[in-house]
Amino acid sequence: MKIGRRSMTKLLAGAVPAAWMSRASAWQKPRPIAPGAFQPTWDSLKQYQAPEWFRDAKFGIWAHWTAQCVPEQGDWYARNMYIQGSAQNKFHVARYGHPSKFGFMELDNLWKAEKWEPDALMQLYVKAGAKYFFTLANHHDNFDCYASTHHAWNSVRVGPKKDIVGIWAATARKHGLRVGVSNHSAHAWHWFQTAYGYDPEGPLAGVRYDGFATKEQGKGKWWEGLDPQQLYVGPSMVMPDGITTIKAAQQWHDQHDRKWTEEPPPNNAAFVDNWFLRCQELVDKYQPDVLYFDNTELPLGQAGLDIAAHFYNANMKNHGGRLEAVLNSKGLTPDHTGTMVLDIERGRADRILPAAWQTDTCIGEWHYRRSLFENHRYKTADTVVKTLIDIVSKNGNLLLSIPVRADGTIDDDEQKLLAGLAAWMPANREAIFGTRPFTVFGEGAPDVKGSANFNENAARPYTAEDIRFTVKGRTLYAFALAWPSAGKITIKTLAKGSPGYPGEVAKVELLGSKGALTFVRDTSGLVVDLPEQKPHDYAYALKITPA
Repeated sequence: MKIGRRSMTKLLAGAVPAAWMSRASAWQKPRPIAPGAFQPTWDSLKQYQAPEWFRDAKFGIWAHWTAQCVPEQGDWYARNMYIQGSAQNKFHVARYGHPSKFGFMELDNLWKAEKWEPDALMQLYVKAGAKYFFTLANHHDNFDCYASTHHAWNSVRVGPKKDIVGIWAATARKHGLRVGVSNHSAHAWHWFQTAYGYDPEGPLAGVRYDGFATKEQGKGKWWEGLDPQQLYVGPSMVMPDGITTIKAAQQWHDQHDRKWTEEPPPNNAAFVDNWFLRCQELVDKYQPDVLYFDNTELPLGQAGLDIAAHFYNANMKNHGGRLEAVLNSKGLTPDHTGTMVLDIERGRADRILPAAWQTDTCIGEWHYRRSLFENHRYKTADTVVKTLIDIVSKNGNLLLSIPVRADGTIDDDEQKLLAGLAAWMPANREAIFGTRPFTVFGEGAPDVKGSANFNENAARPYTAEDIRFTVKGRTLYAFALAWPSAGKITIKTLAKGSPGYPGEVAKVELLGSKGALTFVRDTSGLVVDLPEQKPHDYAYALKITPA
């Protein structure tokens, strides 16, 4: 598909609102952050230590929920609906109309959450074992899902007309869960530039999308008084001439997104300052236990450091001087390791990491996708359980997203998955929650390569040779990630005389089964006879009590 003489997203000269392009910042002096032990520098953040509650919690559930769930077409809809030829663009044109006439802000208005029952959902999450709950505060689509006073495009004024974050947080705390909020909006300044493009060919070629809509054009419409430029951020990226195909244009965007994602927008200090105020209000108003940034290290330069210090200091003030806060971000450099809790997106570690860390992943796509089939091809409960065990054995936590439909419900397949977790948890929770790593994480061939984002799809299937360990006090737990066909299991790490476990074994039990098991400990390992019947359908925990 050819673009023609003009580039696909080349921007109109003079169309940029002066407020977005001004270099004058509202903060000519240091931003006002909560006073305390932490200063907004990397060196100061190095005094951070993850709180024990987080290390004990192990498992959280996330509602990754915005208006991008309205079309039920999966991730990055708000961006891709503006890229002619993409699957989501074709869907959008067929379902809603051309993006010049029906842009993403219209979907914000269609998000109503009319069947949302947060208390009923939270009960399911608690039964499934969650110890903390995450609510998405904003995504790259730049819409605040809370009562924001610094951004008019929010869920109290538009769409659901509800304080989504506030209701989720209150419900989670009612059920005894810690609360996390995720902030993805630092990407909006570059991510949403497709809204300023146009079709490169076809009957509406050259007709600008709605990214250039003005506040004045909203008179008499549902969005009267709102400025679309505040939602779409203002055009800040200009594609050069010489881009002649859709593929080349998308590659150019990808290259520059990766290059500029973590840097403050050029000539756009107002965006950075507004982002800081929105995030600070999110922290102060809802007092989350966990703050997650969808960024490498911290977003937007000094503004990210300012928020980190503010979050830690405010949290200490709210907890009588104790630091209970967890800050998540990705891709920490060795020099910045320990300043926050490392998050690994859709991946996990290949070894025991010395500091607490977290995997965030989803059972399907982050934003809800409707399936034409009965099975949504989600992760199974079996996969989630084994992933959780592997992560916990390596000193990590699992944050699992359960996609929510636009109306606030989850589908039957999601209900089934949560029921599977709820059936497994009662017998095995003691081997997960409140545990710490053993001297080694387990046995078996390597299952993932590196400790990197997006390595989960390369993981191999587990067999009965795969063992994972956790420890609570003097009690050792050994998980078999598959049921041995021989009726017994040999744990080589616990061979007699092993320096990793020099003491004697007094008793071995299988969680979920009654009575002690017979065992022999020799130079080949701890050999345990298993009962004929499996206690459940997934991974199996041996409780090993020392003499």
